[in-house]
Amino acid sequence: MAIFDIKLPNRILKALRLPQNNPRRQQIKVLKKLLRKARFTAFGQQYRFDEILLCKHPGKKFQELVPTFNYNKIHQEWWHKTLEGIPDICWPGKIRYYALSSGTSEAASKYIPVTNDLLSGNKLVMIRQLFSLRNYENIPYSSIGKGWLTLGGSTDLQKEGPGYYAGDLSGITQKKAPFWFQPFYKPGKKIAKQKDWNKKLEEIVDKAPDWDIGFIVGVPAWIQMCMEMVIQRYKLNHIHEMWPNLAFFVHGGVSFEPYKIGFEKLLGKPITYIETYLASEGFIAYQDRQFAKGMRLVTSEHIFMEFVPFDDTNFNADGEMIDNPEALMIHEVEEGKDYALLISTSAGTWRYLIGDTVRFVDKDRCEIVITGRTKHFLSLVGEHLSVDNMNKAIQLASEKMNISIPEFTVAGVPYESFFAHHWYVACDDTVDKKQLLQLIDGALKELNDDYAVERKSALKEVFLDVLSEHQFMEFMRSKGKVGGQHKFPRVLKGKMLEDWQAFLKKELVTE
Repeated sequence: MAIFDIKLPNRILKALRLPQNNPRRQQIKVLKKLLRKARFTAFGQQYRFDEILLCKHPGKKFQELVPTFNYNKIHQEWWHKTLEGIPDICWPGKIRYYALSSGTSEAASKYIPVTNDLLSGNKLVMIRQLFSLRNYENIPYSSIGKGWLTLGGSTDLQKEGPGYYAGDLSGITQKKAPFWFQPFYKPGKKIAKQKDWNKKLEEIVDKAPDWDIGFIVGVPAWIQMCMEMVIQRYKLNHIHEMWPNLAFFVHGGVSFEPYKIGFEKLLGKPITYIETYLASEGFIAYQDRQFAKGMRLVTSEHIFMEFVPFDDTNFNADGEMIDNPEALMIHEVEEGKDYALLISTSAGTWRYLIGDTVRFVDKDRCEIVITGRTKHFLSLVGEHLSVDNMNKAIQLASEKMNISIPEFTVAGVPYESFFAHHWYVACDDTVDKKQLLQLIDGALKELNDDYAVERKSALKEVFLDVLSEHQFMEFMRSKGKVGGQHKFPRVLKGKMLEDWQAFLKKELVTE
């Protein structure tokens, strides 16, 4: 069988024909599959996986017997043993690969285990996403069989410890990409190994005329930079003069809306945007229908999900989850509420707090939007400002002023005897700073009642600085977070805020 001229192995085709059951049944089936596979591991023995499997309600028993974990807790208690080369700790066998993930707030790298089982599950989800394009209308299907330009981390993974490799998940994924995908994959193995992000972009620009690109895949900021470099080098009016068959952009990791105005200035014709939720811990959701508000959760493959209401009962003021939070399964959630996501996967993450908050926009279809991070919100005085609120305010303001704001961040700061918010926005267009501040502040008052109330009391002032996109990128470079899945944090706190303020002072001195 062929799909869009891509021939798939029979075992994948068989897996893709799995009957669709309801999400609750699918999730219990996934949980049982994970428990069966890991029941003889040290983790499975300690937390009595056999007993859970024999229980009439395995989901509830699982929640009762297995505690929740954040990265520090699961690393200290379990994962550090796998890094020492000890097999059968949280998942059968030795862990050969680790995705390095620093998130957007902590400085130290996190080592997230990656197994062949996880990668196989991710690949099946990617293919299902490809299948979902059959339901789209008025798209050039011929572009799907063209080149797929993927801007990810280096496939030249660093060898560490007793026989394991570490790097970006995107680099691990491409290194272990299936044979049938190789003809489509760009920039190719040689460029993909390049660790220097600037050199990688230069080599891609050099090769650009040799490729016929139909798909681009990556984080919006870096894809936009790459296209700008191609247009500048070859003196083009837009990217379609180089790649006339470019028809799809698969993106994820951050909200695309702030980038959209600047991005579309680089195009010669409309393209189809497809949102994905591919974290270092696994492929969690993807947009499976045209113009969908959200992404469909992957409920039937390799991830068991739980949802912790993101409120003052389950989280403290710093965004830290309490020890025994209320955790709901997929059939117990409600639309319109924010939940922190717990996942258990085929790489030995168990009841693991991934750090993202999601909201169901269509419960029947299991469609969610990412609303922010558990630690990336502002609530100095009870304003409960989410990243989702911030994204929408930036989008509304930039549309009204017809400007592009590809990056922004916000900090809460003391002001007189109360508090203020300090916005930093990247904008290379000519902009009226005062008007922009008024539009953002006004939009937030409409979007968030708590913010509107606090702006009349303890949240006394809002400040805004307009910077260049280059300055945001340079700060990321100074932190060693260039390319791949690295995103600029939308909320700055603690050490990261101190480093940002020091960086800006240094920038002022050198100008």
